[in-house]
Amino acid sequence: MRTLYVVTHPEATHHVERLVGGWYDSELTPAGLRAADSIAAELRTRVPHDADIEVFSSDLRRTAQTAEAIGVTLGVRPVLDERLREKSYGEAGGRPQQWLDDRFVPPPAVGERMWHDEGISGAETKGALAHRIYAALDSVLTSTCRHQIIVTHGGALTFVMAAWIMIPLESAGYANFRATSGGITELREDDFFHNRQVFRLDDTHHLPHLRGA
Repeated sequence: MRTLYVVTHPEATHHVERLVGGWYDSELTPAGLRAADSIAAELRTRVPHDADIEVFSSDLRRTAQTAEAIGVTLGVRPVLDERLREKSYGEAGGRPQQWLDDRFVPPPAVGERMWHDEGISGAETKGALAHRIYAALDSVLTSTCRHQIIVTHGGALTFVMAAWIMIPLESAGYANFRATSGGITELREDDFFHNRQVFRLDDTHHLPHLRGA
């Protein structure tokens, strides 16, 4: 059984400052750092202590900080991969969210959605984001390690999931998996049928501020 844990980084400074994230290199807030420790502790309960583990992460600070906490707890050095970054919002990155909202051109209900121009200079299309996330997951899955962790971003998660269940890239224009900051999604592939299961989506019970909510 292969188990892949997909972690979305917890609270970062751009969240509380209401700035556009993307490739804007924000860092975890104090609350986010505490949540990263909680994520690491939760993963420690799920992964057998004698198991080989691999950790892959977006190279942006907020994900790298999360991966570092996980790596310290699990005794593994994370591998940073820029292909696991969030979607780039081009010139909107780091600007107030309202600035982006006022200029954003949403995709059409029907027609070309993957390569749609959202009207923001330098921004990635959904297709460009999906293409690099698919490639990153393909690289992760070339390993025979049975316990792997990917630390990424909320928007990028959709295409990790789409790639996992092998939705053809050109057919992923309507895909959307929502995740809480700091959530853990658990994916499993069995050794007999090689079916790929979404075992848990966006588990948040380990996050201190959401316990009992």
